[in-house]
Amino acid sequence: MKKTRFTDNQIVNIPKQAEQGVPITELCREHNITQSAFYNWRSKYGGMYAALITRLKEFEIENARLSLH
Repeated sequence: MKKTRFTDNQIVNIPKQAEQGVPITELCREHNITQSAFYNWRSKYGGMYAALITRLKEFEIENARLSLH
């Protein structure tokens, strides 16, 4: 799986900042991400907190490992 340069907390907090009224283009420029990455994060992780994201990633790794067998 591809390694990300953002922590789970950052992935959760960037969409939360948009909910608080910060313009998406400004957020993307500030964090140096594309708008498509932002919308992907928002659709995949919206409403989650960092512990759930960590757990989700662990499940994805385990499922990938199990599908190889």
